[in-house]
Amino acid sequence: MLRGIDVSAFQSSSYDTDGLSFVFIKASEGRSYVNPRLSAQTKHGRDAGLVVGFYHFLWPGNITAQAEYFVSKAPEKAGDILAVDWETTSEGTHASNAEKDRFIRKVKELRPNNKVVLYCNRHFWLSMDSTSYAGDGLWIADYVTAGKPRIKAKWRFHQYTADPRDTNVADFASKAALREWATVE
Repeated sequence: MLRGIDVSAFQSSSYDTDGLSFVFIKASEGRSYVNPRLSAQTKHGRDAGLVVGFYHFLWPGNITAQAEYFVSKAPEKAGDILAVDWETTSEGTHASNAEKDRFIRKVKELRPNNKVVLYCNRHFWLSMDSTSYAGDGLWIADYVTAGKPRIKAKWRFHQYTADPRDTNVADFASKAALREWATVE
């Protein structure tokens, strides 16, 4: 298992990269928010030799506009991974399953040279999802033993704790294997 983290504006631009193989960085949310530390956090991850991914916090509605907004803000580089963060918003709402699927498909259409994955927690995956569509892979949040999420579906990334930061593992034999998977031919 490879170790990684995910960061947002709540974390430093000089986050600790020791022992990590990858980082997911929040790029955008809805149609108006951009992580003010996006550039610095991206540079820090790249400088450390990490596989870099970017995520968009999905809101219900305006799915095409949100996908276009995300790809306009997330740096475009071959081998980077794009992710949709599908969970409950600060207003207590969430995008529907159909909206989640549409968003992933639109991002894949707009960025055919990047892998696109779905991030959601175990509850959303088991109770809200009705299609099991996760684009190129599932990034599941379930706060249990690393690499042992309580789901039957194939997953690529597992967020297993948020204490003291969002910490993840990836189901790849090596960083080279992750890089190879992330590189779309």
